Amino acid sequence: MPIPRSTRLEEGRKTFCLLGADSLVVPVCCSTRYNLAIIAFFGFFILYALRVNLSVALVDMVYSNKSMERNTTSEACPEHSAPIEDFHNRTGKKYHWDAETQGWILGSFFYGYIITQIPGGYVASKVGGKLLLGFGILGTSLLTLLTPIAADLGVGFLIAVRALEGLGEGVTFPAMHAMWASWAPPLERSKLLSISYAGAQLGTVISLPLSGIICFYMNWTYVFYFFGALGILWFILWMWLVSDRPETHKTISVSEKEYILCSLKDQLTAQKSVPWISMLKSLPLWSIVVAHFSYNWTFYTLLTLLPTYMKEILRFDAQENGFLSALPYFGCWVCMLLSGQVADYLRVTWNFSTVWVRRVFSLIGMIGPAVFLVAAGFIGCDYYLAIAFLTISTTLGGFCTSGFSINHLDIAPSYAGILLGITNSFGTIPGMIGPVIAKSLTPNNTVEEWQMVFCIAAGINVFGALFFTAFSRGEVQGWALNNYHRHLN
Repeated sequence: MPIPRSTRLEEGRKTFCLLGADSLVVPVCCSTRYNLAIIAFFGFFILYALRVNLSVALVDMVYSNKSMERNTTSEACPEHSAPIEDFHNRTGKKYHWDAETQGWILGSFFYGYIITQIPGGYVASKVGGKLLLGFGILGTSLLTLLTPIAADLGVGFLIAVRALEGLGEGVTFPAMHAMWASWAPPLERSKLLSISYAGAQLGTVISLPLSGIICFYMNWTYVFYFFGALGILWFILWMWLVSDRPETHKTISVSEKEYILCSLKDQLTAQKSVPWISMLKSLPLWSIVVAHFSYNWTFYTLLTLLPTYMKEILRFDAQENGFLSALPYFGCWVCMLLSGQVADYLRVTWNFSTVWVRRVFSLIGMIGPAVFLVAAGFIGCDYYLAIAFLTISTTLGGFCTSGFSINHLDIAPSYAGILLGITNSFGTIPGMIGPVIAKSLTPNNTVEEWQMVFCIAAGINVFGALFFTAFSRGEVQGWALNNYHRHLN
């Protein structure tokens, strides 16, 4: 009686796994797993472009009413900016929104974003991340196309659209983590995830000045039309080229599929229920939560308040020089890519333990930025030195991508999407309250007040780095492996 094909394939897989996944050379170039990383890279590029474009367009969406503004500009530093000839296109419609209203518009995104983090991770663990991530970006893109109409209907409609965009984007990172749980061999995780998530940084680098150029030579509505259409195009490519798991991909080579499956054979579980209690009692998970919260406090402080600090304290309008304002995020993008390569090289070639790599990279990526952030507040009025320190601070933060940011996949790959949903929920809180607290600490915009803001952010960063170093782990936790061996046999 002939042996069924499925049985022959399973026996062949067991033999291959016994020999070792490393016994077969699986090329990186043109491989399906690296193609997934590149497509995801452009997805997160678009994702962050859709997130930050409003912060640039909003400047052109509102009437300038400087006569009513309270003059709080510091006199400690001389004026840097020189008047330039204005060729600004002014055909876009403008609205009478005060500073408080603008704050609600910009902050509404995070109120939607925080809601779908954990549900997104849970759904991705059940149905896969492909559809969730794809439709999350598609929905955000469609809402972006509707932004000019929503603004015309009223501020309430615009706030609602931005909150819905946050709901759509909230599922994307947990969904991608859930996909990498099935696609990323343990010794290639740092490289693959750093490539895919580096798109977020490059999206910030390019979309900020590009949005300004579009506003300057066309009008602000085209910012939303351009990036919204780009998101729809990406969605078509994503649905066509990507699969949730190696087993279901139509063009993956047999050798690559077996290499991925065998490398993950001792790390995934077949249990249907989520061990919520054991998960929430896990100290390694809470070490990631603390690190994620701490890192994002500094990141969002710089992202939202750096232009204010440059203009009000150093008296140089960062919007006049798109290159310098984007330079910190460009440095972070480069560091993310390089650190991912270095992290996996240390693990493969030098046999460094996973937990050692995660801890060291997190220490560099959190304490380094803290030191240079504090230094930036104490250098006086040297604008270019301030830019250098802030660029170094943000650049070093790129090490965290190969540190705590992917530690979810180390401790519980089967539940990586849910874990990221939990940690990213806490990581969203600094985006909601950090700028508010910073604003309350700088009522007079003095140098001393801003030094306090930077010191607080640095202190939180250092605490998060030390907590993660003390309690993080690099191996799969017992609660994440229940019933695995029974399923394997």
